[in-house]
Amino acid sequence: MSKIGVEMEGEKQPLLAMRGITKSFGGLRALTDVDLTLQEGQILAIVGDNGAGKSTLIKILTGVYQPDAGEIFINGAKVEMSSRRESIKAGVNAVYQNLGLVDALPAPANVFLGNEPVRRILGIPFLDNRRMREETERILLENTGVRLEDTSVPTLNLSGGQRQAVAIARAVIVADLKVLVMDEPTAALGPEETRNTLELIRAVRDRGIAVIVISHNLEHVFAVADRVLVMRAGRAIGEVDTAGSSGTEVLGMIVGSAVVTAPLTKTSAQGAQQ
Repeated sequence: MSKIGVEMEGEKQPLLAMRGITKSFGGLRALTDVDLTLQEGQILAIVGDNGAGKSTLIKILTGVYQPDAGEIFINGAKVEMSSRRESIKAGVNAVYQNLGLVDALPAPANVFLGNEPVRRILGIPFLDNRRMREETERILLENTGVRLEDTSVPTLNLSGGQRQAVAIARAVIVADLKVLVMDEPTAALGPEETRNTLELIRAVRDRGIAVIVISHNLEHVFAVADRVLVMRAGRAIGEVDTAGSSGTEVLGMIVGSAVVTAPLTKTSAQGAQQ
């Protein structure tokens, strides 16, 4: 018998393990005994209907909520995600759907927002704009593969994929990032920006950061994820490898049907989940 968080014989110890996560809000049970594992260099998608518990699970991982029961392990060591600060310290950060960018500021100012480096001239502190620009360019290229032609323009003027890259760079800069959570990264994007964002997620994974993607779009999930965790009514009810499964199978798990006879399309998948 193996202990939680300890590598089992013949199995690689997961980078991230959430075990028995349970959470209630008053009389409402939001999560019941949920397990999640993530290996280094993997993209895990979490899918499910609205109210399935996806957001609550991720907010526990990122320190926004504390579980009523359950444990979290990073590289086999138990960690306490008692706050966002503790989550970031443990190497877990998130990029939410609204990205949280200040549109009027250029990319470097957004990346370093709240962590601005300063230099002193005659004892007077000034923002080190040159360092912010150079570090932003380096972090973007190393972690996302994105190179901005002009880092002085307002972030509002950047494309959707570029804005995602800036938000990721900000997540990277505040921590020794091991796990990046992306909440609905392709929502409200056009086809070209969606393709760029999916490539961006792969680029982050290829640079050694494991990624958790929450998405309602199964077409995008199967384009980018290695594994899919399906949640329903606050429980993790199944998990599949995308290489050996299909959107139709996952849709059936989401809606609670063993077989879905209608062909899966982007419209039908989204409609069943809303």
